[in-house]
Amino acid sequence: MSNNKVCFISCVNNYEEYNMALLHIHSLRIPGGYEIETIAIENAASLTSGYNEAMRKTDAKYKVYLHQDTYIINKNFLFEIIALFQRYPKLGMMGAIGSKTIPYGCMHLSQLRYGVIYHTFDGKGKISLGQNIAVTDKDYEPVRAIDGMIMITQYDIPWREDIFKGWHCYDISQSLEFQMAGFEVGIPKHSSPWYIHDCGIITLTGFEENRKILVQHYYPYTI
Repeated sequence: MSNNKVCFISCVNNYEEYNMALLHIHSLRIPGGYEIETIAIENAASLTSGYNEAMRKTDAKYKVYLHQDTYIINKNFLFEIIALFQRYPKLGMMGAIGSKTIPYGCMHLSQLRYGVIYHTFDGKGKISLGQNIAVTDKDYEPVRAIDGMIMITQYDIPWREDIFKGWHCYDISQSLEFQMAGFEVGIPKHSSPWYIHDCGIITLTGFEENRKILVQHYYPYTI
């Protein structure tokens, strides 16, 4: 395991989007003595299987699992996440937005949400400010689950590809797996976005099926 290495991992089927993500990654400031690596998994059967494959390929201690359409705009991103992880060994994973509850397996139904992003949810390519639910006054806010647009870890826990075969609910699952292993999942303190999620209109095919699996498998965390 290389303690001074950060690996950026994406499942890729659109290289126009991914190349833009890479442009942002390679524009980040890198702390002295550290190196970065990027892994693109093509033709993944699911995000969980793709992420497990990449996890096995790298020896980096710090891993950044991000969608191919997530662009990191905080130039000090690496300094920020490494400092937080080193200061808080119990913080296993962090993200951009998350919630303290998961009603019916849905983060967006929670009344206790944290984080802020830029997004393009209207599908027209127009970047707009996402809903800023709450900004913590702590270094990070512990949450029950984080959104899968970006998931940053300092420990390796296998993704549940045995349960989630597609593209939904893997993020809540992994958040709960980290907590079941004794770690915290959190949203770093930031009043302005660190990321652009250029996702357009999200396809929800398969979501309901996976939501039911999530609620059943992780009850009572998902009520």
